[in-house]
Parts: sequence; structure tokens; C-alpha cells
Amino acid sequence: MDQPVKPPTKAPPNQASPKDKPRPRRSFVLPALVVLLMVAGIVWWTRQGSAPQQGAGGGAGRGAAPMSIVPETVSKGDIGINLNALGTVTSLATVTIRSQISGYLIKIDFKEGEEVKKGDLIAEIDSRPYEATLAQAKGQLARDEAILKGAQVDLTRYQGLAAQNAVPHQTLDTQIALVAQDQGTVEADRASVKSAEVNLNYTRILSPIDGRVGLRQVDLGNYVTPGDTNGIVVITQLKPISVLFTVPEDNLQAIAKRLQAGAMLPATAFDRSGANKIADGTLQTFDSQIDPTTGTIKLRATFPNEAEALYPNQFVNIRLLLDTHKDVTTMSTAGIQRGVPGTFVYLVNADSTVSVRPVKLGVTEGDRVEVLSGLVPGDRVVIDGADKLRDGAKINVRTATETNAIPGPTKSPDQTTGPGKADGGKKRRSDDGPKQ
Repeated sequence: MDQPVKPPTKAPPNQASPKDKPRPRRSFVLPALVVLLMVAGIVWWTRQGSAPQQGAGGGAGRGAAPMSIVPETVSKGDIGINLNALGTVTSLATVTIRSQISGYLIKIDFKEGEEVKKGDLIAEIDSRPYEATLAQAKGQLARDEAILKGAQVDLTRYQGLAAQNAVPHQTLDTQIALVAQDQGTVEADRASVKSAEVNLNYTRILSPIDGRVGLRQVDLGNYVTPGDTNGIVVITQLKPISVLFTVPEDNLQAIAKRLQAGAMLPATAFDRSGANKIADGTLQTFDSQIDPTTGTIKLRATFPNEAEALYPNQFVNIRLLLDTHKDVTTMSTAGIQRGVPGTFVYLVNADSTVSVRPVKLGVTEGDRVEVLSGLVPGDRVVIDGADKLRDGAKINVRTATETNAIPGPTKSPDQTTGPGKADGGKKRRSDDGPKQ
């Protein structure tokens, strides 16, 4: 017989089934977060404890590996006070050769671009009309001189007769006036002869200066006149030559004082880049007034220009040596640093460490600077590799030859001593200090 099926037993209304009971999720999330935070804190603390301590300047600490540097020994020497300016080459004499008379050009006695001396023949004009004029003037002079001589003979005779009361005094006075009139005519004739001689000389055009002949402005056979604008040719003096340049008015007193003391101030001309020297000269003088619009004054320097390296209207850079400081302490500008201590250098100590040494600078000339205080000759300062240094850091001295032998940046990032290692170990320069 079949057994009767019992109905399922129902749970009480207020009692949940084991399958329907919710899981406690919050009890798992909060402990997991706490554990993660603890692990992260331990890792951070471990890394902080093992990281090397950094110096105040971002360099290696005392326990780090020695930094590779290049030192330089501070020395004594002369250093100049230079003024730099932009100048324009100007000829001391430029002459446009023009004819003083009118006539046909029958000869040109120069080659374009050649050097001529004062008095050399440049060109020649047809002289036949002026030779005829001169001959005519001389003939007129001879005629009037004969008339004067006859009048003077008559005057002598009238003076004798007047002494004997043989002629009236009015006749004597008239003869005296006639002689004076003839003398004036003779003097005018002589002036006409001289004028004709001058015009005849003008048919031969001579160079008034020593210089270089330019391009010919007129061809042979042309009719030239004194009113021609372009003339025949231009002659420019190149030896010596001058350069005009300007400097600020603040430098005028120092320049004037040196010139009044009889000093010869050297001036050097460089090309546009300022790297190649063209010529050496001396300062000649300065202008009589200051330009109120720019606050500058114009100066002129002269150059022998024997090599003819300077040409008129050429732009050059001028370096004027105003004064020279003799036997002063100097060093390379590459070693100058600027920071919280002001202007300072890294001084190399005997125990292969460096120390910060504040310095006071003077004038700068090229890559050398005058040290007024802070260093003495014989001290060694860092000129390359100072970017990662700090006071008291250990160093490893290398020579400039070793630096140039490095083909490229082969050091690890934490040993790099600054930019510029790939181009021969030259450190980026700091400011060169105050200039005068």
C-alpha cells in the first residue's frame, strides 16, 4: 500500500531559512583595507630608510660616491678693461675726380682698382683750345707792355720840359694818368696769361691723394664739363683708414681722462661674428657733443690697414682697451657659481673634498675674470662638474685631457655632473660676473 505523503514542514514565520540568511560583507572589507594600508606603510617606510640622503643643493651626500670634477689653479696676471661697440669703417679721404674745364676726354691713364699716388696722371683733356687761348693772352700782354713803355718814355720827356716851363702842367698830368692806365692794362693781361696757363694745366687731371681707384664713370672720347655729377672716377684712401663707433656717455669721462694723460688706447676690429680679428689700431679722438636721442658719443679710431682688410662702409665690432689691471688674481669664468651664498666657487681641499668659498669679482675679459677677494693664487677651484656638488662633497679629480677623451655621456644618471658632457666635458657657464 502506498504510504501517505506528508506535507513539508514549514518554518515559523519569524525564523529565516539557512539558505535565505545574508552574508556579513562589511566584516570582510574593513579588515582588508586596514591590512593593505599597513602593508603600504611598511613598504614606504622601508624605501625611505634605504634611500640615500640628498644634500641641500640636490647633490650626492657625504656617503655617496666621489664626484668627478676638473679643477683649475688660481693664478696672477694682467686683465684688461674693454669696451665693445659696433663701428663703421670710414675713409679719411674720398675724392670724386671731376674736370675743372670743358673738353673732350682724349686719355684715361688708370686701371680700375689700382693704387695711385698723389700727383699721378688720371686723365687728359684735349688741350689745343687752351693752348691757343694762352698764346692769345701772351700776345695781348706783349702789345700792352710796348704801349706802356712808349707812354713811360713820353712821361720822362714831359717831366723835363715841364721843369723848363716848356709845356703846360696839364699835359704832364695827362701823361702821368696815361702811364698808370697802361700799367693797369698790362697787369690785367698778365692775369689773363696766368688764367690761361691754369686752364691749360687742368687739361691734365692728377690724383690729389694716395688711394685706390674705383670704377670708371665716363669713357674715352666723351665731352666732360665741370658740372658732371658722377665725375670721372672716385679715389678712396685706404691706408690709413678710420672706424667710427659709439659708446655710452657714462664711459666718456674715463676715456677723456686717459687721452688727456697721453695714453694711446688700443682698438681692435673684429668681423661681424666677433671671433676673427681684422686689424689693430688706436683711438684718435671723440666727438664734441653727445647724441641726446641715444645717450652715446661718437669716437674715431685709426688703423694703418696695410693689408687692406678694412673697406669703407664695412660694419665691424670694435674692442677698445680702456685700461689694464696689472698683476691681479684671475681665474676662469667657468668656475663662477651663483646661489644662496651669492657669488661663490667650489674650492678643492687637500682631503679630496670641496668647500663653498664666496668670492668678490672685478672686471671680465674673455673667459678670465678678476677676483678681488676670497681666493689667493695657488688655490684650486672646480671649473667642470660643479652642478651636483655640495659643501663637503667628496671628489675625484680628472684632467681636461681625460674629459675630452670621453666620447659621449657614458656615466649613469646619478653620476652626471651637468649638461654639456657630450661635447668635451665643458660645463654650462654661469654668469661671468660684473663687467665694466
